[in-house]
Amino acid sequence: MKQIMKKIGVALGLILIFNGGVVTAEAPSGAAQTGSHVNALVKRDAIELINIAGKQRMLSQRIAKDYLYIGKHIATDKASKQLKASLKEFNANQKKLAEMINDPEIKNLLEFVNMSLQELEGIVKKPFSLDNAQLVLDLSESMLEGSQYVVDSLTNLLKIKESKIVAISGKQRMLAQRIAKYYIAYQAGIKDKNTVDQMNAAVKEFSKNHKILMENKDNTATINQKLAQVDKLWKIVYKFYLNIEKGGLPFIVFTTTDDITRKMDEITKLYVELYK
Repeated sequence: MKQIMKKIGVALGLILIFNGGVVTAEAPSGAAQTGSHVNALVKRDAIELINIAGKQRMLSQRIAKDYLYIGKHIATDKASKQLKASLKEFNANQKKLAEMINDPEIKNLLEFVNMSLQELEGIVKKPFSLDNAQLVLDLSESMLEGSQYVVDSLTNLLKIKESKIVAISGKQRMLAQRIAKYYIAYQAGIKDKNTVDQMNAAVKEFSKNHKILMENKDNTATINQKLAQVDKLWKIVYKFYLNIEKGGLPFIVFTTTDDITRKMDEITKLYVELYK
């Protein structure tokens, strides 16, 4: 992993320069590189970077979900371990992104996400309460919005068509965790219209994105096989998620959304390899 990150750092720190929304490629001083080799480096490492930035979206939702599950004393051991690991990974990824990105606007957004993260870390250490739960939800939304902005900015600046598929696939990880977050939020007592609306919107977007990925002509046999596994599970469980107001299935929601997230992470990594 360290070798991969070093390569990304070289390619994006020394080769990519963001100039007013246009990406240019420049070889480091004293280096003799052909344009095609530089472009290959840019494409390969940029797609990996988008994957890392995209994973922050999922982690922002998983952190909030885990806090709510712990507060409701459901899947406590799993949620506690996952919360600790997610905070650690989010922090590590933020440092990687800050090191690899030179664009001032994106770097400023990363700083804002860091501020929200620091506040969130303080709250999740406190005893569970509805007030704290609402704060955690709000902060997770800020972190998600900031992380999505980073992904969109990179995708638009780099203008690599294949990066859009990587971004969509990666977003499915987030949507699965978002579904679990709002499901448990409703069960925890945040029973407002927004909670139900956000759940329904996440389910709808997941279905739309899944169709796009299933119809992607570049899919390998392995990708299609794994998407078919997600498809089989999704056709059963999405009905549970939409029944948020009835509730009663928080553990099933926890385990199935984690399973979907894991599967979509594997698929996203396959897309990263495919398009490098």
